[in-house]
Amino acid sequence: MRNSPMSVPSGLFATAAAAVVSLLLAGCGATPVSPQGERRLPDERPGAYYQDDGPHANPPADLDRVPDAVPREEPLHRYANRPYRVLGQSFTPATRIAAFQQRGKASWYGRKFHGKRTASGEVYDMYKMTAAHPTLPIPSYVRVKNLDNDRSVVVRINDRGPFLRGRVIDLSYAAAHRLGYIEQGSTDVEVTAIMPGDELELSRAAPVRPLRRPGAAASAAEAAAVLPPEPPEIAPIATLPPVEPAALPSEPAAVSPAVVPPPPAAAVETARAGDGTPIATVRHYLQLGAFASRANAEDFRNMAAGEIDEPPERFEIVPQGLRFRLHLGPYATVEEARERAAAVAATLKIKPFVVAR
Repeated sequence: MRNSPMSVPSGLFATAAAAVVSLLLAGCGATPVSPQGERRLPDERPGAYYQDDGPHANPPADLDRVPDAVPREEPLHRYANRPYRVLGQSFTPATRIAAFQQRGKASWYGRKFHGKRTASGEVYDMYKMTAAHPTLPIPSYVRVKNLDNDRSVVVRINDRGPFLRGRVIDLSYAAAHRLGYIEQGSTDVEVTAIMPGDELELSRAAPVRPLRRPGAAASAAEAAAVLPPEPPEIAPIATLPPVEPAALPSEPAAVSPAVVPPPPAAAVETARAGDGTPIATVRHYLQLGAFASRANAEDFRNMAAGEIDEPPERFEIVPQGLRFRLHLGPYATVEEARERAAAVAATLKIKPFVVAR
């Protein structure tokens, strides 16, 4: 049943209204409202929306390695997904998690709201991988891709906003840092919902080279070469169960030959066993993820195909049970598959593992 704005008895209206306004303005959605005496930065100036926003004097040193949010099934918030009105605009949040994709401008919010309550009631931590969206369910998870540099992160939606200037999502300071747009303040992004049941093995983030303001001299740390990320840990391959040879009768029985269609040439090679019987050679694939819907598997396949050097026909969506598994391959040997897994992991920031088929 569709939610409607909460009806409050007249005697409690003032108290309830104040609570709702406080809840909404605590999140990043309040960032466009400039109280008296607080100067908003002009659009062309790099950095945060407010002059006093941004990192603390001593931010964590390892922000480029803050891990992605890990998607998990959570009950939707009881109140944060009800229709609401802010700054003359009406919003109707989604009340179920469904396939969703959106492109537009992303901004970020920092210490000005650090430690304050979000629309979900949770305390905002600018150094965690969270975000605010006007209508996506709270809580839910999305992958955000920076269209300017192809970096992507997974964040948890726990707040409402942004509400002005055509922006579609506000990211935490840590998430914006990972995407590499802290200095310019906003960037073009693609937001894709992660459905319940989607399984992506997320790896530690790769180092992000800091961006410099125009004309600023490079520091020694910026001038130093960025070391490649540590090689990902690759899980052992999933092997097929051994097959016991059938017992042969002492006297071969007279049988009619069966007509068997030939196996696909790309999937099977023959080798001579000791008795001359052809056997199938197992091929190895990388599993990039398992998804609850084919649409999400296709979205991730399209994203991956645009970022790694593999022909599109080597990506295969394999229905299995209630999941759609995305495989890449085949590879002739385990060693070849594992070597490729390391390169894919470094590019996509996931942990693919080797499967045998």
